[in-house]
Amino acid sequence: MLNKSIRILNFDDSLIRQKRIFLQYPAQIIDLEKVGLKVRLWMNRALQAKVSERLHEAEKNSVTFLGSGDYHHISSLLLRQFSEPFCLIIFDHHPDWDTFPPRYGCGSWVTEALRNKHIEKCLLIGVSSSDISAWSIQSANLSALKRNRLEIYPYIHGPTRIFLEEVPENESIKSRGSFISKKIHWTELKDKNLPDFFSSLISRLPNKKVYISLDKDCLKKEYSLTNWEEGNFSLEQLLSMLKIIRANCDIMGMDICGDYSRPSFKNKFKAVISRLDHPKDVPANKLPEATVTSLNEETNLKILEALLQ
Repeated sequence: MLNKSIRILNFDDSLIRQKRIFLQYPAQIIDLEKVGLKVRLWMNRALQAKVSERLHEAEKNSVTFLGSGDYHHISSLLLRQFSEPFCLIIFDHHPDWDTFPPRYGCGSWVTEALRNKHIEKCLLIGVSSSDISAWSIQSANLSALKRNRLEIYPYIHGPTRIFLEEVPENESIKSRGSFISKKIHWTELKDKNLPDFFSSLISRLPNKKVYISLDKDCLKKEYSLTNWEEGNFSLEQLLSMLKIIRANCDIMGMDICGDYSRPSFKNKFKAVISRLDHPKDVPANKLPEATVTSLNEETNLKILEALLQ
């Protein structure tokens, strides 16, 4: 059961600036700034161990803030704290299901998380980025779609062409073509009655114990300013889905990322990859820090209210 306190893994100071949160919720702050630059985007086993030793079993049922979406791969460490079967529900603009190195990175953390045999099912909600487009999808973890263990529901995305890959039968997609070339047709959310459709997804979960992982880049920029692309959900849509989960499931834990911090690195290779991977036109880069902090803080407070009050 989700408890009423929050936990902040402070890699980048993005949450520390949001003072209103601390006035309303008991918060445990775990200072990880010393490894923040090294962990950003991806990490090795040694860094995994350093972060993991700061995560205590007693706080696993908290809402945990991770900071920027560059730290979303920390979710895979949080999931390891649970030793019973559960379902994973992810809200994200990106699928993060790559199979290429780095293994412990923000673009491959879903693939890593699904190595956890306690996860019976994963729903990936709101993905609309180019990562599920032709060519990018060639390195996706399509095998996770087998037996509907992973279902992926974009907010909006046209059919995707894929070459020389097996596409398993799956409740969330339709694929047509030969082994040489197939076209994947996605189940888009944009024209659905979202509360009804999402309720039906929740009703099909094999286990009502769930963990939620939320990257706020799934939201439109009116509600979330991140250092990635903006998503398509309104805040009202997101809150409606969170309330459906709360009403029908036992939420074991949750993490939230997608707060803003400008990418910074000591490692020159990471700095180059970051410039290539991050979008060049990020609205938050052009706005005063106070404006960005205030908007993100307001959204965080509404999310916490929907889940904890």
